[in-house]
Amino acid sequence: MNIEQSFPIEAEVSAPASRNSLLVWLRKRPWFALFVIAPTMLAAIYYGLFASDVYVSESRFVIKSPDQKRSQVSSLASLIQTTGLSGGQEQTNEVLDFVRSRDALRALEKNADIRSKFSPDHADILSRFPGPFQGSSFEDLFEFYGEMVDVQLDTETGTAVITVEAFSPKDAHKINRELLEMSEGKVNRLNQRLQAQGITEAEKQVNLLTERAKAARIALARFRNQQQLIDPAKQAIGVLEISNTMAAQRAALLAQLELMERNTPANPSIPALRQRIAAVSTQIASQEGRVVGGGGAIASKLTGYEDLLVEQEFATEALNVANASLAQARAEAVRQQFYLERVVEPNLPDMPLLPRRLLSILVVAASATCLYFVGWMLIVGILEHAPED
Repeated sequence: MNIEQSFPIEAEVSAPASRNSLLVWLRKRPWFALFVIAPTMLAAIYYGLFASDVYVSESRFVIKSPDQKRSQVSSLASLIQTTGLSGGQEQTNEVLDFVRSRDALRALEKNADIRSKFSPDHADILSRFPGPFQGSSFEDLFEFYGEMVDVQLDTETGTAVITVEAFSPKDAHKINRELLEMSEGKVNRLNQRLQAQGITEAEKQVNLLTERAKAARIALARFRNQQQLIDPAKQAIGVLEISNTMAAQRAALLAQLELMERNTPANPSIPALRQRIAAVSTQIASQEGRVVGGGGAIASKLTGYEDLLVEQEFATEALNVANASLAQARAEAVRQQFYLERVVEPNLPDMPLLPRRLLSILVVAASATCLYFVGWMLIVGILEHAPED
């Protein structure tokens, strides 16, 4: 019986002994209590009793571009058309940058009263805005906004994710919904900008090519007036036809002259026939000289005329293509080039996801312990290498 009664006595004695040994161990290591135990206890008190619940609302969207089948008027269209539309990736990045920007925060201040939603009375002083060591300026609010609102691009699914933290479910949902609606407005403005840019570029090309075609026509008309030629190629053909006709006449006259000289050498018509042949030869030489010869010949003017004619034809064709591109740009302006499709609507959270109280306490304890042992090792190393007096 005495042995059985001894066990409770020993247990009662061992418990104070273990507590005393722990207190003795802590008294020998006051820095451990100061830098590890105290921060862990403060973290436990804060996260266990004072830290406010934080609700998280998430939404997902993707920006798409409808497939467009563009008919090419001609191979020259690739040279004339200088504008084009890329896929929705670039537009998604622009929208995400906008959500992160000060412009989005100013819009939220105006439409959602975000300043009051980030500083409710029921939130603890360390979590709400402004913090103990933080001002209430717009830049301070923007810094706090960056901590509470996160936007990322999910590379695996290709969707953009908006995550909003707030101190009540309704506030988190409202802010997320406002950001999503502003993102849709941003996409619509991007559409308008692209449409206006496309039409402006197309009109610019039409104006430039109209002036070019007009200048080509004026240059060709000036050339015709100066050279007194409508179409050098056709006129050269006409002159050569006249020359060929006269050459045939000369050949007939020469045959007639030869026949007279052989049969009737004393025929009085022979001198007149010879004069006629000479006149025809002179005319033939004159006609051929109009086509080829010196600087006034038609052949010398043909190159300049053909250059001007080619320039006029190219400018006219380019103008036709530019007008077709302008009509296409105006037709595309009535269609939406990009649109935001909501993959996941902003959710109304039913329970707080933050803070992770136990995990936060463990992180504080682990961090304090690591810092304590790093400092302890440094001090021990310094003492070991210190010179002995």
